[in-house]
Amino acid sequence: MQQGPLILRLLDGHGKIFIGIVLAMAVVIPALNLLLPPSNPLHVPTYVMVLIGKYLCYALLALSVDLVWGYAGILSLGHGAFFALGGYAMGMYLMRQIGPRGVYAHPALPDFMVFLNYKELPWFWYGFDWFVFAAAMVIVVPGLLAFVFGWFAFRSRVTGVYLSIITQALTFALMLAFFRNNFGFGGNNGLTDFKDILGFNVQAQGTRVTLFILSALFLIFGYLLCRWMVTSKFGKVLIAVRDQESRARFIGYRVENYKLVAFVVSACLAGIAGALYVPQVGIINPSEFSPANSIEIIIWVAVGGRGTLVGAALGAFVVNYAKTLFTGGLVAPFWLFGAGVFLLAAYLVWKSRLPALAGIAGGAVLAFVGFFIPGPVGVYAGLIVAAIAAATWVLSTRPEAAGAAAGALMVLFFATPFAGISLALYWLFALGALFVFVTLLMPKGIVGTIGDLSEKISTYKRSEVPNAASTNPAPAE
Repeated sequence: MQQGPLILRLLDGHGKIFIGIVLAMAVVIPALNLLLPPSNPLHVPTYVMVLIGKYLCYALLALSVDLVWGYAGILSLGHGAFFALGGYAMGMYLMRQIGPRGVYAHPALPDFMVFLNYKELPWFWYGFDWFVFAAAMVIVVPGLLAFVFGWFAFRSRVTGVYLSIITQALTFALMLAFFRNNFGFGGNNGLTDFKDILGFNVQAQGTRVTLFILSALFLIFGYLLCRWMVTSKFGKVLIAVRDQESRARFIGYRVENYKLVAFVVSACLAGIAGALYVPQVGIINPSEFSPANSIEIIIWVAVGGRGTLVGAALGAFVVNYAKTLFTGGLVAPFWLFGAGVFLLAAYLVWKSRLPALAGIAGGAVLAFVGFFIPGPVGVYAGLIVAAIAAATWVLSTRPEAAGAAAGALMVLFFATPFAGISLALYWLFALGALFVFVTLLMPKGIVGTIGDLSEKISTYKRSEVPNAASTNPAPAE
């Protein structure tokens, strides 16, 4: 039988849908931004397009993490470093394009170097006035760091939590180094005030559209590359290493080589994501090296579905959109609070089904009715109901009481924007609760869980179809 094109052979059902959606976004969103006037309700504002472009970069970053975590079992808590290094490489090129148009009008030195009394350009900035060189460094610098780190770590057979801690220590050390003013990368302020890229104004609408389309295309490229790797013989060995590393080593495979290749490719993809991210947001600073950022990436992958690729990209979109939605606007201060409450409710329903549902409904009704009571009792009705229900749950361990506490807190979540209670500083706690929830209840993430459910439904339907041979017996001879 004649095989189809390689790209079609690589794609499963989820992959085709994913690429179709990304391609549609790459066409429709720029078209709605450029062709429709701002007064049109279908017009996509430039800031929305830039925001979605950031999500596309994050999705590519999530793909890079899923390649090593989902298929090689390497839980890297330092991929934010590779992302930031790629961003700094692109930022250095953009800084060199400013030239005499900077605040200090120096023809060769960026403004921060003039301010810090640099006499000449540091040697590691040479070549970044050429785009081709900078684009090469976007891949080479993260890839080289990953190669050196992985060479020593994998050959020393550092695995598990020890490897995770070392990768986090790596990104933390880089963050501290880049914060130093004498390190040559702008210190705390980083690199910003970009003017041109390849001679085009970075702030121009056409340039932003082009960057958006490139982000979508590189996301598709990253997906196809990862898909090709994990469906090949290399990928099968990689999965074997993830599941039974000692057995794969005993059979004769050079486990460290497989891990190293996956780790380097993953770092290069993260660097490309960082390079696409920087000209769209207009700044790169040492905060991108923060270990918290790397932990957030892990949560994206876990939420979407570890070991699915499509799920990793979906998780990046879902979590970051939720972060944007609930940390901006009316409910901004309460995102953490709401996320924790809804996760608690979902866990209770999963554990106890109807009793928890009844408790949630009862607690919500009591809290809602309580708000109509005049005086301070009505203001704090939700908290009072939640506290009483929580105390009852602690004393009796009844799921109805726990559900009532969760229901009251849900009502409180929607009421607090009008009560002046601020809980905005706890975004990371919400992410932690989300990660625990996914780990306990949806270990395969959104995509993996949906896939399992659809498979169970298909199996059930097939079992319900009567056997034609039994219902229509052959006539007797």
